[in-house]
Amino acid sequence: MQMLSTRGAAAVSPSMAILRGLAPDGGLYVPAEFPSFTAEEIRSLAKMDYQERAAFVLGRFLPDFTAEELKDAIAGAYGTGFDCQAVAPMAKVGTRAHALELWHGPTLAFKDMALQLLPYLLTLSGKKHGETREVFILVATSGDTGKAALEGFLDVPGTRCCVFYPDGGVSQAQRLQMVTTGGSNTHVIAVKGNFDDAQSGVKKIFSDPDFAKEMDAQGRVLSSANSINFGRLVPQIVYYFSAYADLLAEGAIEMGDRVNFCVPTGNFGDILAADYAGKAGLPLGRLICASNENNVLTDFINTGVYDISGRDFYKTISPSMDILISSNLERLLFDLCGQDGAKVAALMAQLKTDRRYQVDAQMLEKLQARYAAGYVNEDGIREEIRRTWEEDHYLMDTHTAVASAVLRRYQQETGDETPCVIVSTASPYKFGASVLEAIAGEEAVAGKDDFACCQMLSKLTGTREPDQIAKLPAMPIRHTAVCEKDAMAEAVLDAVK
Repeated sequence: MQMLSTRGAAAVSPSMAILRGLAPDGGLYVPAEFPSFTAEEIRSLAKMDYQERAAFVLGRFLPDFTAEELKDAIAGAYGTGFDCQAVAPMAKVGTRAHALELWHGPTLAFKDMALQLLPYLLTLSGKKHGETREVFILVATSGDTGKAALEGFLDVPGTRCCVFYPDGGVSQAQRLQMVTTGGSNTHVIAVKGNFDDAQSGVKKIFSDPDFAKEMDAQGRVLSSANSINFGRLVPQIVYYFSAYADLLAEGAIEMGDRVNFCVPTGNFGDILAADYAGKAGLPLGRLICASNENNVLTDFINTGVYDISGRDFYKTISPSMDILISSNLERLLFDLCGQDGAKVAALMAQLKTDRRYQVDAQMLEKLQARYAAGYVNEDGIREEIRRTWEEDHYLMDTHTAVASAVLRRYQQETGDETPCVIVSTASPYKFGASVLEAIAGEEAVAGKDDFACCQMLSKLTGTREPDQIAKLPAMPIRHTAVCEKDAMAEAVLDAVK
C-alpha cells in the first residue's frame, strides 16, 4: 500500500507517512487504495476480542509492519491502562441507539484509542527508516489530544512531546491533566488564543525549513501526534469495525445490515475514520456529523460552502469541538475530487487567503450521499444530558450529548430507522460541572469547582468518579509556560534549552 499526499507530493509507505506526520508539500497522507474486507471477514470479528480485531484490521492498512510487530504494539497499547477488558464497549441508550464508549483509557477520552498505539507505530517507523534522531512530537490540542499524547509518549525512549493548548479554552480537568504531567520528555505550553490559533501555529512550524534545520542541528526530527498524522487516524478505523462486530455478536443486526454512526465532530478525524472503514467494506448507512455552535462543518455538509470569514468563535461546554478549521476535512476533499492534489491545494490556498471555499456540484453530491449534519446549542446539550439520564438512565458528557441530540432530531425529521451508534468520546467526569448542572440545575454547581461537582455527580447518580479525576487537585503543577500565538516556534526552542 502506498500513501498519497492530498496536495500531490510523491507517494510513500505507511511507515514513512507515520514518521513524517505531514507531507513535505503541507498535505495530509491518505491511502492510494483501500483494503477490502469481505462479509465473512467482518463476521469473523464478532468472535474476537478488541486486540485481535485491531491486529486483523491494522494488518491490512499497515502492510509494511509485520504481524508480530503489530501484535506486540497492540498488546502494549490496549493490554493495560483501560478499565474494562472490552476496551471500547457498547452500551444501549434506550431503544434508539447504542453508544460506542471510547473513554475507558488512561485519560478518559477517545484520543487514548489512537494515542496509546501511536508511540509504538512511530518508534517502529523510525527504526524501519534508519532514523536515529530524537523524534520531536508537536501537538495542538482542544483539550483531549494533549493529555492523551503526553500519556502515550511519557518517557518513551527516543521521543519528546510538546503540547500547545488554548489558554482558558479547556475545562479545568483537561488543563490539570496536562499541566501536572511528569516525565523527562514532556512540555506543555498555553497559547494566548483559541484552538485554531494553536493548530495553525503548529502547521506553520512544520512548514518552516529554518525550524527544521534547527531541530536537525539539535539531533531532532519533527513529527505530529495530531490527527493530521495517519498513525493517529488508522487506529480509529478499528473501533468502527469493532462496534459493528459487537452489534453482530449481540444479535442487534445481521451481517450486511447497514449501520448509521453519529459522531460529535470538530477536527473531522473521528468521523472520517468511519468513512474509511466504509471504504474498506464495512456496511455503513449515514455518517451523521454533529456540531456544537461552532457549526462550520454542518453548514459545509448542507451547502458545500466552507466559510470562516466573519464567523464568530464560541467557547462552549463542549470545548474539544470548539474548532473552525477542521484539518481532516482536507482528506475528504481529496476523495471527493477524485484524488486531484492540485485541486485540493487550490482549495486550501483559497481558505488561507479568502477564509472560504466552495466545492463544485459533483463533489457536493458525493458528500451528501454519505453524510448528514446537524448542530445543537448550549441549552440543547444540557437538555439532552438531562433527558437521556432521566429517560434512559445513561450518563453522557457534553460532547456525546451533542451527537445524541443531533441524532434524536435526525431520526425525528427523516424517520430513518437504521440501527445507529452514537460515538461517545469522553467520560462525563471530564466535564463534571456542566454535566451536574444539566441534570441538577444551576444551584447544584453554584460556588463549586469542577472537582466538587464531580463528587456530587457521583453521589447523585450512583456512578463512580474515575481515580484520574479524583486525584488531580492534589497533584503538583509542573508546566506553567505561556506564549503568544505568533511566538510558538520560539516557545518550543525555549522549552528544550
